[in-house]
Amino acid sequence: MKRRIAFTGGGSAGHVTVNLACIPYFLEAGWEVAYIGSENGIERELTQDLRGVRYEAISTGKLRRYFDWKNATDPFRVAKGVWQATRFLSQWKPDVIFSKGGFVSVPVVMGGWLNRIPVVIHESDLTPGLANRLTVPFARKVCVTFPETLEHLPAKKGEWVGAIVRDELMRGNRERGLSLCEFTAEKPVILIMGGSLGAKRINEALRDRLSERLQRFQIAHICGKGQVDDSLQLKGYKQFAYVKEELPDLLAMADLVVSRAGSNAIFEFLALAKPMLLIPLSQKASRGDQILNAKSFERQGFCQVLLEEDMTQERFDQELEKLWELRTVYRERLRQSQEVDSLKRLLDVIRQAAGEAET
Repeated sequence: MKRRIAFTGGGSAGHVTVNLACIPYFLEAGWEVAYIGSENGIERELTQDLRGVRYEAISTGKLRRYFDWKNATDPFRVAKGVWQATRFLSQWKPDVIFSKGGFVSVPVVMGGWLNRIPVVIHESDLTPGLANRLTVPFARKVCVTFPETLEHLPAKKGEWVGAIVRDELMRGNRERGLSLCEFTAEKPVILIMGGSLGAKRINEALRDRLSERLQRFQIAHICGKGQVDDSLQLKGYKQFAYVKEELPDLLAMADLVVSRAGSNAIFEFLALAKPMLLIPLSQKASRGDQILNAKSFERQGFCQVLLEEDMTQERFDQELEKLWELRTVYRERLRQSQEVDSLKRLLDVIRQAAGEAET
């Protein structure tokens, strides 16, 4: 029989990208691959074009830290998801489950534990997210991006592997990016992105003085679904609600990047040596993980950080200008950063967990 692996993770693109980096290697090695996600989540959209990957939808409930009436009903959705995942896993019988986190992963990991299937979790942020904290007791191994994360995990479960970067991002083409955006090669380009769901605060700050900034830069703006402003048809400004296959070319084109501070994204910028201004999601809207990620990069000299609470139009422009002036310094620091072969290490951990299932 062929070896089998089930992937899970979703709710945002950051909970899918590491899975997308791993899946091709298992397909090439002849494994059968399934992806367990929500019915309408971004994970389904991002994996729908992967040939040879079976998608299994389950019921999910969001894990909220704030009052919402859905908090009363979502536990029932999670319970239903556990039942659905347990039933599928008992029938399909994968050798191992790999979970990237997000609320959809909780029922899958629990279903794997109930079926005695080894589970490997991956945590990108410096401190584990809520879903991963809930599922760590059911996992065989927890792979992490930041060495500091090991302090938050049981000693025998934590495994530092480093950052996982998709191979296709390294194959971007600057000329294709310029053509896509109808930009020229003579004027510097900023890529602004706020994550798969967009960043309203960054969008508003950028657009408030857009005409003035276009005198200095060309701007490619990934603004999030439903946040494209069709009234802004300006030369040198290109909006995208969301991008998939275009992202490598947009990154290759960019001289500077302005972004939130999700771990997957910032390590991709690091691998591509892109000078970055990070505007982490504030603690009012999150658990503060992006602030920790950004501060870690700032300490290592990889980026500039502008806290959302401190963001004014003047500070935004000052930080952009400073980043542009120091772009050569940042590029050199980023290129000198030595990263281990993180993907190989992660794949080895997953294979080892699958092998343990045979004994």
